Amino acid sequence: MSAPSRRTFIATTAVGGAVVVGGLTAGQSVFGAEPADAAEAPPGSRVSLTVNGERRTVTVDNRTSLLDLLREHLGLTGSKKGCNAGACGACTVLVDGRRVNSCLTLAVRLDGAEVTTIEGLAKGERLHPLQQAFIDQDAFQCGYCTSGQIMSGVGCIDEGHTGSPEEIREFMSGNICRCGCYVKIVRAVEQTAHGK
Repeated sequence: MSAPSRRTFIATTAVGGAVVVGGLTAGQSVFGAEPADAAEAPPGSRVSLTVNGERRTVTVDNRTSLLDLLREHLGLTGSKKGCNAGACGACTVLVDGRRVNSCLTLAVRLDGAEVTTIEGLAKGERLHPLQQAFIDQDAFQCGYCTSGQIMSGVGCIDEGHTGSPEEIREFMSGNICRCGCYVKIVRAVEQTAHGK
């Protein structure tokens, strides 16, 4: 007997799946529970935040991340959605002065918080010292991770973790640069922290 062709395998699998699912009543899940009616789902929650010095109040679905609130509701697209799993740091912002991965932070948990994004660092036309240091040190290539790197660097400096290049690397390790600009990123943080 020869092995079935790919076409035969797919057709057989599809028919088998249809038989299993066909035994369910309309609207019943595989686990036997009836799905919640969409009308029963909560419409969302009001969240008031201070974003880059401006008080903002929005109504969001309870599952909305801070990153999605910033990008989709407030139009602040400087924070990037890299992995959406907290592994790359492209979405790093400051919440009450502390670094957070905004893709993992639920917006509804931040009612009353103060959020600073990359858009809020510069003062008018004057760049934040770390933004200027990134330019001076040529600390980016493609630029996708740059906003998260800068926000994490600001947090690193504010937390006092700039005693050595090794310490900076350790406390910036949650931010990935796929272009490999780590040496220049560390130099930019050092320039800002120590005036080097």
